Amino acid sequence: MSKIDTVKTKVNQAEDLARKIWLAGIGAYGKGFDEAQGQYEKLNTEATKLFNELVDKGEKLEGEAKEKFQTEKENVKSNVEERVADVRSKLGLDQNDSDEKIEELSSKIDSLTEAVAKLTK
Repeated sequence: MSKIDTVKTKVNQAEDLARKIWLAGIGAYGKGFDEAQGQYEKLNTEATKLFNELVDKGEKLEGEAKEKFQTEKENVKSNVEERVADVRSKLGLDQNDSDEKIEELSSKIDSLTEAVAKLTK
């Protein structure tokens, strides 16, 4: 083997090594890109899953809050109605009492009307 052949062989080996180094760099870049993309997709999937879980939890809490609000609203309404009835009763404004009092007053008016009519004769 001549010196020229030896030099050509060394140059070819150097070129081959340089090409492999270049390809290794491109491969490393590609692998890093693929891993980054995989991590992004994983995070995106997890974020979407977490978001959906939070929405579900929010809907559940909203439903519970509406139920509690409705229950409390009914309790307050019931308490108010009871207190109004109690106050009406203490003031003598019950419907039953009012009807009886109207009848009683009508009867007294009728009696007084008769008495006045007798006196005027």
